[in-house]
Amino acid sequence: MRFLDDAAPPYDLTYDDVFMVPAYSAIASRYDVDLATHDGTGATLPLVVSNMTAIAGKRMAETTARRGGLTVIPQDIPIPVVTDVVGWVKQRDHVFDTAIELAPTQTVAEALALIPKRSHEAAVVVDEGRPIGVVTARDCAEVDRFAQVGQVMNRSMVTVSDDADPREVFEALEAAKASLAIAVSPDGLLVGVLTRLGALRATVYTPAVDASGGLRIAAAVGVNGDVADKAARLLAAGIDALVVDTAHGHQERMIEALQTIRGLAPSVPLVAGNVVDAAGTDALIDAGADIVKVGVGPGAMCTTRMMTGVGRPQFSAVLECAAAARARGKHVWADGGVRHPRDVALALAAGASSVMIGSWFAGTHESPGDLMHDADGRAFKVSFGMASARAVANRTSTESAFDRARKGLYEEGISSSRMYLDPARPGVEDLMDQICAGLRSSCTYAGASTLAELRERAVVGVQSAAGFHEGRPLSTSW
Repeated sequence: MRFLDDAAPPYDLTYDDVFMVPAYSAIASRYDVDLATHDGTGATLPLVVSNMTAIAGKRMAETTARRGGLTVIPQDIPIPVVTDVVGWVKQRDHVFDTAIELAPTQTVAEALALIPKRSHEAAVVVDEGRPIGVVTARDCAEVDRFAQVGQVMNRSMVTVSDDADPREVFEALEAAKASLAIAVSPDGLLVGVLTRLGALRATVYTPAVDASGGLRIAAAVGVNGDVADKAARLLAAGIDALVVDTAHGHQERMIEALQTIRGLAPSVPLVAGNVVDAAGTDALIDAGADIVKVGVGPGAMCTTRMMTGVGRPQFSAVLECAAAARARGKHVWADGGVRHPRDVALALAAGASSVMIGSWFAGTHESPGDLMHDADGRAFKVSFGMASARAVANRTSTESAFDRARKGLYEEGISSSRMYLDPARPGVEDLMDQICAGLRSSCTYAGASTLAELRERAVVGVQSAAGFHEGRPLSTSW
């Protein structure tokens, strides 16, 4: 990447401060762009779901890995639970989505509690593992909540084999004017479900899978307590990347934790952070990090900069840290501050191998929280920062009341924020489509067929606030 007219400004920059200049391109189609990252994680998309409790769960991990991304399970989750989640995710199908399963004797109330957890808003009714019907929110409308789903389900189903080609599934759904196909094994057992959109996506994205064919997943560990034991147990669980995570990564405890974990000789990439400059990047790499997380304060849930005055505008932080890591043959993840697809493209142009996304994905069906509705009927989920009072309370639940209260005096981060679901893009896959469409187009504008070429070819200029405003679309006329 270079600055327009080679004029780097004497001040730091956010994503809003910069733009990319189009260049000569021989890329005929955005589908000719390879978005795979080469930082050792095995991801086929440069997208990582942040290790935040309100965002990163097994459902999110399954869905993002099926499309090529990576989810990091938070450090607050008990390791036995993480082990179960890792095993569950690795057993998911590469094409068919895991269905919500209901027994025919379960109630409509139970169905209505579970159905909103899927973008397609449907559940499969099974009898001894075999699908016998489909139930949707529409089937449950104006029905007694104690009625059994076997009484209201739709027995008319589009069923396909578990090795069916996605295009064939799409055409079968189109012909039947149905929204959901049920995949079954040769002995008739339920394998999963696929929508028309899902069938299309299966032909566009490449799942992130390990050597055994399991979907990839990462997990985080903190720098306190018995770090070696926690890390060893996570590695034994089969994670594909280990993230050593703390808000201030350039500190002695982080260095010690990294050296300890490196002593375990992990066979997966070791990620550490967060830092914002070359000195911090070099320190973590010296201690054993393969990938460095970059970003202090840019996240939507983070109040660090307002509370402490500490941090750095994210574009400049990524640019400097990525250059330092690249000189050592290592990589960085840009952590936080992305609010539009353009921000993802700019972070990758600055040198990041992947971009971590948190709050943007919080308001989706796949995030762990319960779906709620405000007074106007708008759907939302509650999100919170990992340094907030709420997160600290969860993290210190095993400590004494006094110690917990003492730690609760100091917090950085929002404890409760409503993240509204976009009616047009309520699922994380919808947002991934939007991001990847923008990113692929960015690459074609730069004449880049890979992310490495994007970093090499990108020409970036600096703009005023008016310049950024000029580029924003208008939903209504002026």
